[in-house]
Amino acid sequence: MTPDFNGKTILITGGTGFFGQQFAHTVLERHKVKKLIIFSRDEAKQYDMEHDPAFLPHKEVLRFFIGDVRDLSRLEMAFRDVDFVVHAAALKHVSTAEYNPFECIRTNVHGAENVVKAAMRANVERVIALSTDKAASPINLYGASKLAAEKIFVAAKWIVGASNRPMFSLVRYGNVVASRGSVVPFFAKLIDEGATSLPITDERMSRFWITLTQGIDFVLSCFPIMQGGEIFVPKIPSMKMVDVAKTMAPNLDSHVVGIRPGEKLHEVMVTEDEARNALELPDRYVIPPLLYGEQREYHPDEKNLDEGFSYSSDNNPDWLQPHGLREMLAELGIQTPLGAP
Repeated sequence: MTPDFNGKTILITGGTGFFGQQFAHTVLERHKVKKLIIFSRDEAKQYDMEHDPAFLPHKEVLRFFIGDVRDLSRLEMAFRDVDFVVHAAALKHVSTAEYNPFECIRTNVHGAENVVKAAMRANVERVIALSTDKAASPINLYGASKLAAEKIFVAAKWIVGASNRPMFSLVRYGNVVASRGSVVPFFAKLIDEGATSLPITDERMSRFWITLTQGIDFVLSCFPIMQGGEIFVPKIPSMKMVDVAKTMAPNLDSHVVGIRPGEKLHEVMVTEDEARNALELPDRYVIPPLLYGEQREYHPDEKNLDEGFSYSSDNNPDWLQPHGLREMLAELGIQTPLGAP
């Protein structure tokens, strides 16, 4: 399932981020777009991206737009004549959100509201926002702010009315391997610096794992099947944090440092309450909006979920094995296991 972006104008909020840059590169390699607009507030990253050899062959269709999702008028200006939007801009770190709650709300919640308003006023065709497993039953402000953003995008289905344009949907997935500030580059840095032991918050802790390439492909696959107001959740593997450490450095010890404020032992991507309305497809779950009497079909083999079902990183039937993690990291140029025979 791939969208037809040929001849279309695509805009990415947070386009200079970890996801945004690779998404832009993927789209430019696969499609002959009319324009691809990078919307972000970081002038230095935009300059670096514009002069990156990977993007130079596409300079005729690339546009760089300085702006902040907090600024509705700037978004409206950027969204003119845009066909598809990927909303990736967010404050993403749990600790940052806890210590800067006003800033988190302005970017993640008000920013989502502004994206919806700007897309409606510009008559954008389709908009997909990136969410996170932390939005399901959140216990930290980051997760709560992304849950609020999800609710805004789902509610936009009712706001646009019968025309269903723009069409708004979301994707919710887990930890992106080797993303900025994540545990994999943190462990790799400690190992390179000669650490004798790796810090583990709790030996029971588990997480969902997805590569950046898989995340991008999943977002792209949602565009053709979206109907508005739904949340798409990929089926991805889980792995315990202690096994991540053992895979990366099997010759090193680990030590427990305790769970940090706002952390969960296990992450959930479909809660038990959401599952009552959700559908299972071969490669994903779909949480449709609660619209009375509306019948939807996303795949011929879709099915309802069993009573009591939840999709959690500890009850996931798909567990990432060490060789699988090594393959993921090898794609990113991280040699693993470090120090293994």
